[in-house]
Amino acid sequence: MLFVGDDWAESHHDIEIVDEEGRRLARRRVPEGVAGIAALHGLVADHLPDQGEPVDVVVGIETDRGPWVQALIAAGYTVYAVNPLQAARYRERHGVSGAKSDAGDAHVLAELVRLDRAHHRPVAGDSALAEHVKVVARAHQSLVWSRQRQVNTLRSTLREFYPAALAAFDDLAGRDALAVLAAAPTPDKGARLTRRRVEQLLSRAGRQRNVTATAEAIVAELRVPQLPARAGVVDAYAASVSALVAVIGELSRQIQTLQGEVEAGFGRHPDAEIYLSQPGLGTMLGARVLAEFGDDSHRYTDAKARKNYAGTAPITKASGKKRVVLARHARNRRLADALYQQAFAALNSSPGARAYYDTHRARGATHHQALRTLANRLVGILHGCLRHQTPYNESTAWPTTSQTNQQAA
Repeated sequence: MLFVGDDWAESHHDIEIVDEEGRRLARRRVPEGVAGIAALHGLVADHLPDQGEPVDVVVGIETDRGPWVQALIAAGYTVYAVNPLQAARYRERHGVSGAKSDAGDAHVLAELVRLDRAHHRPVAGDSALAEHVKVVARAHQSLVWSRQRQVNTLRSTLREFYPAALAAFDDLAGRDALAVLAAAPTPDKGARLTRRRVEQLLSRAGRQRNVTATAEAIVAELRVPQLPARAGVVDAYAASVSALVAVIGELSRQIQTLQGEVEAGFGRHPDAEIYLSQPGLGTMLGARVLAEFGDDSHRYTDAKARKNYAGTAPITKASGKKRVVLARHARNRRLADALYQQAFAALNSSPGARAYYDTHRARGATHHQALRTLANRLVGILHGCLRHQTPYNESTAWPTTSQTNQQAA
C-alpha cells in the first residue's frame, strides 16, 4: 500500500508518499488543477507495485470537498478528510518545537493515514443529487446569515438616529419595512408620509391583507416625536440606510431564488419522504439535514456515529473524582443549527418529543440543554428510519409515551 499526505493550498499541493514501513518514497510540490492531479497520478504510478490497485492508495488531506478531492475519489483512491485540529495535534507527536511547513504537514498527513486511519472516516461517496442539494442548501443558508448581519447593522444604524422606524417594524427584512424605509430613510421624511402613500408602498411591495390598518399603525409610529440627531450627520445616516435597504432587498430576492432550487433538488431525492416524515422537518430544514449528513449508506456504522458527526452527542471529561458532561463544540455548525431548529419545531408536532423535552426540564435541564438532548434523540430516530427505509412513526419512536397515552385513554 501507498500512503499519501496532501497539504493543499490555493495554488499548489505539497505531496509526500510513504510505504507501509514509513519510508519516504517521494516528496514534491505540484500545482493545483489538471496538471497537478496528473503529476500526482504519475508519482503514484511510479511507486505502486505491479499488482497494486488504486484502492491500495490511501490519501490524507484536510478537506472533503472541491474538484481536487473529487478527482482523487474518481481515481479509486481511498481518501481521508482529516480535521485540521486533529492534524495539528498529531503534528506535536513528531515534534514539540512548534516548527511548521507545508512539506512537514504533508509528512504528518501521510503518517496519520498510515498509522491511525482506523480512527478517521474516509470521504463518503455521496450521490450527485445529494451534492447538488448540499451546494444550493449551503449557499441559501450563507445568504440568510449574510442578510441577518446586514439587518443587524441596519438596526444599529436606525437606533442611533431613527428609533421610530424600529417601533414601526418588527421585521426589518420584511417587505413592509424595506418598502417604507426606501421611500423615507430619515425621520423627517417618515413623519411626512401620509396613510395613502404608505398604502401604495405596501401594496407595491406585495401586501394584500390589512393594508389600511397596517399603514395607519406605521404612520402613527413614524410621527411619534423623537430626539433629533445632529443635522450635519442625518444625510450620512440616510445614505447608509438606503444602501443597507437595497442590499437586504437583493439578498432576499436571491434567497427566494435559491430556495426554489433547494426545494426542487430535495424533492427529487429518494430519501426526501423519510426526511419530511420526521417531526420538525420541513422542506428547507430537511434539505439542510440531508445535505450535511449526505446519503452514503456506509458513512455511519451506527446511530452513535451519526450522533457524533452531528455534534448532538455530549462529551464526558473525567479525571479522578471529577466528572462533567459537556456539549460538543467541535461540530458541523450548519448541521447543528438545523437539528436544533428541528428539535424546537418538534415540540409542537410530536407528543413524544414534547414529553421527552418536559422530562429533561423536570430533571433540572435548561431549555437549551433539553433541546440538545432532544435533537440527539431525533438523530438516532432518523438513523433508524434511513437504515430500514421506513418513514417516521410516532408510536415506534416513542413507545413509552404511546403506551402511557393508551392507558390514559
